[in-house]
Amino acid sequence: MEQLSDEEKNVIINKGTERPFIGKYTNEKSRGIYTCKLCDAPLYDSSDKFDSHCGWPSFDDEIKGAIKRVPDKDGRRVEIVCANCGAHLGHVFEGEGFTQKNTRHCVNSISLNLKKKPDAKEEKLSYAYFAGGCFWGVEYYLEKLDGVKEVISGFMGGHVKNPSYYEVVRTNTGHLEAVEVVYDASKISYEEIARTFFEIHDPTQINGQGPDIGAQYLSAVFVSSDKERETIKKLIAKLESNGYRVATKILKKDEFYAADESHQNYYDKKGSKPYCHGYIKRF
Repeated sequence: MEQLSDEEKNVIINKGTERPFIGKYTNEKSRGIYTCKLCDAPLYDSSDKFDSHCGWPSFDDEIKGAIKRVPDKDGRRVEIVCANCGAHLGHVFEGEGFTQKNTRHCVNSISLNLKKKPDAKEEKLSYAYFAGGCFWGVEYYLEKLDGVKEVISGFMGGHVKNPSYYEVVRTNTGHLEAVEVVYDASKISYEEIARTFFEIHDPTQINGQGPDIGAQYLSAVFVSSDKERETIKKLIAKLESNGYRVATKILKKDEFYAADESHQNYYDKKGSKPYCHGYIKRF
């Protein structure tokens, strides 16, 4: 406790509130475990974090037994504190409809630490980037390929740094919904992944994908090298020789921004299948 700053003491000990939109973890999208700033007890898994646009980090669930709910002195809200040490975290709200769990833990960044999970980039792996409509469906199919280690849903190709899902959908950020495919090149080739990409979405649709219409849903491949560009050109030429008028754009790889955890592994979490993606043999 002696190591806390005056600002941290005001929130954690005196139950103050951090100003909105300034907190370190408000827009944090890294994977890991959020712990109590005071006692380091695990509180939240990043998979339960979502973007509520309220100005503070939001979670729709806690690690079992980690959080204690206490009636707030204002008589209206419910305070949440660390069950281990009693440090003030924020408040919990229900019935707002942000997620299926219908719960929002509104937490002060200043009350938390984040222990990040190891990044797959630390391994000797390769990366590929595709945009084919709603990233949930593209992720769903590509992550099932043998040799693919991970598929991350996110955004690429725009002019706004670190955009949120709602910024991409509702404003003109210029981003496409895209996926980052992390794969072992000794087990699966870039061409094999790209072939599958062209067969799990409609590369001929020019205004979106299925019922999802809009600039963020266009078909594109973001290439990192001349070799990847030539591979995509070869596959598109093959598709066109098979009678398809391909609308897929070939773009230079740009900075990739991962979407928040609520958009990762979406269909696996729901236990359902994509509504506008499916496998069709085209080669």
